[in-house]
Amino acid sequence: MASHPVFIDLSLDEQVQELRKYFKKLGAEISSEKSNKGVEDDLHKIIGVCEACFKDGEPAQIDGILNSIVSIMITIPLDRGENIVLAYCEKMTKAPNQPLAKVCLQSLWRLFNNLDTASPLRYHVYYHLVQVAKQCDQVLEVFTGVDQLKSQFANCPPSSEQMQKLYRLLHDVTKDTNLELSSKVMIELLGTYTADNACVAREDAMKCIVTALADPNTFLLDPLLSLKPVRFLEGDLIHDLLSIFVSDKLPVYVQFYEDHKEFVNSQGLNHEQNMKKMRLLTFMQLAESFPEMTFDTLTKELQIGEDEVEPFVIEVLKTKLVRARLDQANRKVHISSTMHRTFGAPQWEQLRDLLQAWKDNLSSVREGLTNVSSAQLDLARTQKLIH
Repeated sequence: MASHPVFIDLSLDEQVQELRKYFKKLGAEISSEKSNKGVEDDLHKIIGVCEACFKDGEPAQIDGILNSIVSIMITIPLDRGENIVLAYCEKMTKAPNQPLAKVCLQSLWRLFNNLDTASPLRYHVYYHLVQVAKQCDQVLEVFTGVDQLKSQFANCPPSSEQMQKLYRLLHDVTKDTNLELSSKVMIELLGTYTADNACVAREDAMKCIVTALADPNTFLLDPLLSLKPVRFLEGDLIHDLLSIFVSDKLPVYVQFYEDHKEFVNSQGLNHEQNMKKMRLLTFMQLAESFPEMTFDTLTKELQIGEDEVEPFVIEVLKTKLVRARLDQANRKVHISSTMHRTFGAPQWEQLRDLLQAWKDNLSSVREGLTNVSSAQLDLARTQKLIH
């Protein structure tokens, strides 16, 4: 989201006086006279009634009023500004409709970008900013990823507790529109827990697992098993379900669902979507071991009809997780390559062996080229001596 600098061509006293008069004219319970306690008291009183401008004003006019308030707010010293900033942020979350929520979002974004990058108040502004962004469907305008988020607070990192609170909010505002991003946020949240406090993260861990399972674009799930809060769930049904998606095939999931239908449904997981994902994961696992598979094998392993094999393989190829070729004439699928469903020690060993083989082959090629070059030089010398 674009950031606009705050600049008001009036003195602080004049701005305060104009704002008081404006809100008094709107019928707000505020005096038109400046406070004898100073600008901070004026701001408290102005912010206390600032929602009065939401009633009848035009968005452009309201934006100007809020901009004036922000221009005064950023002049308040840090040690005396926290209550003022928090009060203003709370008011901005009260916009009665989407157009005004967009105006409030712009105002909070302006405040955020005009605070010193080392100010701890930026965290509080950003937290409320995300809430307002949700109201006007502009979350992705203010949050595009965890790396971007961390860079925003590089000069004044929030506490672990603050980041956990923010990650929970970001998960909540992205879970209905961007499951992949929501899943990454939850994984980041679980990463903030240590061995000492992982046991209290049960609810966060369950949300993380459910979000990852529900995300149609998340297939590499075994990293979740290493997260400390997830390990504390061992023995629970949700951990059993995650383990199935990590390493088991479709029949195991089908049996789990038959035994625990109520549990799966209570987590908000869609059984048909689970089946679709497990079929794809099962196919990936088969592809690791079998470079060639018959249609009969796939109908049995994936529990689909023969007429569904070709459409299924085409859908798999669209994900680019597997490279394969359909052989309709011989009713076979030829696998070129596949992403590993899990990536543990065996996969690292396989990668090491592959890289070593490449290294050996390159050495052989280099040695061969050296021999050819030497032979050419010897031939050239011989011809020169003859002539």
